[in-house]
Amino acid sequence: MSNAHGMDTDCMTITRFLINEQRKCKQATGALTILLNQLMTAIKAIASAVKRAGIANLYGIAGTANTSGDEQKKLDVLANDLFVNMLRSSGQTALLVSEENETVIEVEVANQGKYIVTFDPLDGSSNIDCLVSIGSIFGIYEKKSSGAPGEGDALRPGNELVASGYALYGAGCMVVLTTGCGVNGFTLDPNLGDFVLTHPTMNIKERGKIYSINEGYALYWDAGMKKYIDSVKFPEDSKKAPYSARYIGSMVADVHRTILYGGIFLYPGNSKSPNGKLRLLYEGNPMAFIVEQAGGSASTGTGRILDVVPQNIHERVPVILGSKADVADCLAAIAK
Repeated sequence: MSNAHGMDTDCMTITRFLINEQRKCKQATGALTILLNQLMTAIKAIASAVKRAGIANLYGIAGTANTSGDEQKKLDVLANDLFVNMLRSSGQTALLVSEENETVIEVEVANQGKYIVTFDPLDGSSNIDCLVSIGSIFGIYEKKSSGAPGEGDALRPGNELVASGYALYGAGCMVVLTTGCGVNGFTLDPNLGDFVLTHPTMNIKERGKIYSINEGYALYWDAGMKKYIDSVKFPEDSKKAPYSARYIGSMVADVHRTILYGGIFLYPGNSKSPNGKLRLLYEGNPMAFIVEQAGGSASTGTGRILDVVPQNIHERVPVILGSKADVADCLAAIAK
């Protein structure tokens, strides 16, 4: 609803949306809504820092490496601190798993709640200095054990997620979220200082026209992957147009485009890295949950990503996700 001044006086903010969803669940206590609101605070602060990075001297290397062996950027450290502090202080979390921390982070007993949050605070940070879109990814589980929280509480398959989402920092800031009842997108309105529903009920096309993969690793792909990529680049049917190649190198940006336009995103295993590069708990699972909720598919190449039971918190997993028909074509090529 807009008034004469062109302002929506009845906008659907993310908090309002979550409260409406909460009312639909009789067992809801509001704890998840509080937790997600704290996450939104961290995301808004990161979005602000990304915009100010050059002026505030936040570009460049922090001088340390994360669990993946990647050099940490200054914004990596800032984003991680924001996520950890906001989640710890929410009163709703028991355990945190971050790409930037080698071990799990146990929340102080006085602040403990019932949720476990896994997150990559700044995905695609190698692109920071050249102003390419970057993002944050998170997944939320409910703690099942009755004792003190430990690493075992986080080693859960993605099919047990209660919510997941990602934030994209680019021309604007957008959050895409699922609580297991479809996928919705919210854009940060700088005038309101809040996220507003702009992409309700996001659904991925059955088939797209874009493939997204780092072809620099083609030398190390297996025969099935090479065959599939060749099939979309050089279709046997002369009436079919080849797929367009799009690869940003930031998982959030590449997956977001795939959800909006359809197609397929791949970071498969290869002869050098049999399990690929992406991490299961805070990259593969949250994104797979979102894509499936949007009507797509997400596979390791041999099975459903969400069914993989992790053995350690930084476990890697091959990722093939996107439009159902495209993923099916890829799996068929791999299986031959």
